[in-house]
Amino acid sequence: MDATGNPTEGRRAYDVVAVGSAIVDLLALVDHPTLSGTGLEPGTMTLIDQAEAERLWGLVDGGTLVAGGSAANTTVGVAALGGGAALVGRVGSDELGAAFAENLIGTGVAFREMPAGTAGGPTGRCVILVTPDGQRTMRTFLGVAPMLEPHHIDESVLDGAAFAYLEGYLWDAPSARPAIERAIELGRRAGAQVALSLSDPGCVVRHRDEWNELVSAGRIDVLFANEQEVLRLTGAADVTAAASSVGALVPTAALTMGPAGSLVVHEAAVSTVAAHPVGHVVDTTGAGDQYAAGFMLGAARGLDPSDCARLGGLAAADVISALGARPHGDLLAAARAEGLL
Repeated sequence: MDATGNPTEGRRAYDVVAVGSAIVDLLALVDHPTLSGTGLEPGTMTLIDQAEAERLWGLVDGGTLVAGGSAANTTVGVAALGGGAALVGRVGSDELGAAFAENLIGTGVAFREMPAGTAGGPTGRCVILVTPDGQRTMRTFLGVAPMLEPHHIDESVLDGAAFAYLEGYLWDAPSARPAIERAIELGRRAGAQVALSLSDPGCVVRHRDEWNELVSAGRIDVLFANEQEVLRLTGAADVTAAASSVGALVPTAALTMGPAGSLVVHEAAVSTVAAHPVGHVVDTTGAGDQYAAGFMLGAARGLDPSDCARLGGLAAADVISALGARPHGDLLAAARAEGLL
């Protein structure tokens, strides 16, 4: 891949092309009195408007800017494992949009940015305040992030990709549905596996009927969900029953269960894969994003489903051992040491 993230000659395919929300994260460590001074309820996650986003942005002294969003986190994980990854997302024609692109491309991910123009709106942003006990208080202004349109989905990017990965949060933006449909259509036409992350239990509640219809129609090849998400999707009494239920609808499902590891359903057969050991859990944010990165990269490299889950578990264990939703250690070296890559 060249410096702009474009595939080099002889390799036009990506392992993962993700479609999701491009959000600039401002991550700051604060003490409890400072957090109290913001007027925010500790530990909560809420969508806010632009005015509130600008107010909070101005209150943060210092902090780290990171190209974030669930799908973006996953693409960074794929790149950290030595894979080729691209993100299709939308930013504004502003300083934050430029910062998002520079930061993401710097990780080795190709960013297929779709600037909204000055009239289209600002780049989405999230203020993440972390107290010494590891608790996160988050406020997100989506901006133009969910405003994807069909013409933003470039056929040349999906052509030959191993996976077209869809972020479930996008379903919260009705205007993005045609773009999602085009990504599914072009991905399948290109021979890619179409993967869907359910993203959040609340998303499942809001879109359960649509997602059940989508998987029942055979349009999803790989489903990613945690235990609470899959229980809400299926209405099953426990995760084992839920695994059997989704196994009848999708070729492959990877269901994470925190310290209990994950259940992998492949061609209706269910197997349990233990969690990768973690010395100390600091922050579980991004665990699902990195699990999906490892799983898909493993599948693109020809690993069997259980080893894909082990690679996903390794990536998840890395991210929860420190603050932030991106890999912290040398994932590729760790995967090679485990004999997974």
